[in-house]
Amino acid sequence: MRDQTLFDKIDLHLIRVLHTVLTERSVSRAAIRLGMTQPAVSAALKRLRDLADDPILVRSGSGMVPTDAGLRMLMPSASILRAAEVLFSDVRGFEPQTARSTFRVAASDYLDPLFLPQLVARIKAEAPLCAIEIHPLSGHLDYQAHLAQGELDVVIGNWSRPPDDLHMGRLFGDEVVSLVSLEHPAARRGWDQATWLAAEHIAPTPAFPGAKGVIDEQLEAQGLRRNIVARCAHFGLIPAMVASSLLVLTTGRQYCERYAKQLPVKILPCPLPFPRMMYYQLWHGRTHTSASGKWLRAVTKSVAASLRKA
Repeated sequence: MRDQTLFDKIDLHLIRVLHTVLTERSVSRAAIRLGMTQPAVSAALKRLRDLADDPILVRSGSGMVPTDAGLRMLMPSASILRAAEVLFSDVRGFEPQTARSTFRVAASDYLDPLFLPQLVARIKAEAPLCAIEIHPLSGHLDYQAHLAQGELDVVIGNWSRPPDDLHMGRLFGDEVVSLVSLEHPAARRGWDQATWLAAEHIAPTPAFPGAKGVIDEQLEAQGLRRNIVARCAHFGLIPAMVASSLLVLTTGRQYCERYAKQLPVKILPCPLPFPRMMYYQLWHGRTHTSASGKWLRAVTKSVAASLRKA
């Protein structure tokens, strides 16, 4: 009887507040995200604390952190919200112009820099009432778990070996090239394998200690190693660094072409035989037949195709 009485006191709005304060770890930020006043969120949090008989969120230094009980609530609350969202939208069928879904996309910043802006613009043009959350794809993000728990709908990036326990859709393949400043000696006289390997390279910061990117995995397989002298966690800043130095960036041609039109840089072929970089979208079986999920993946594929043609 007590369990039923407790259940009767819980509504979907309360679950939404719970998930938001746990992810934001701040009542004020949660209030902004929920479109509520801070006192209203505080009142809802008090109700949640009474129901759980636990503080859920406690102060730590200048911020707040979830308690052990709060952490255990994070995944179930996300699953409940996602299930509720799918429950009605997919029963009715997905109508982009009237739907009020939230699309959650994690994407690599190695993509074409126009990709995410155009994807967001396309979603808002065709589904104006839907919300969009873009998450960075980094080593700190357990994207497989987030997809399984409904906290992400799609993950977009490039993998030499995509995980085989997720559904996968190919977006495009891209030639591997190098980007150098117009002042770089190779821009004038070219290079061979030895010169390229010895040049000063810049690469993205590893996602986690010991991790290697696609380029360095391929080099290692050939028993080779390039001279990486700089790393940067923000891939979008690297082309400007290349333009003002003798650093070499090696990545997909489509990415480099966007910056070749804006900066004093030149695209050069690599003197080593790299396979094409392959970009995919990944999703979990839980959303494989979802009408809204199918629509999102179709839009993602369409935007990727339009950029490739351009």
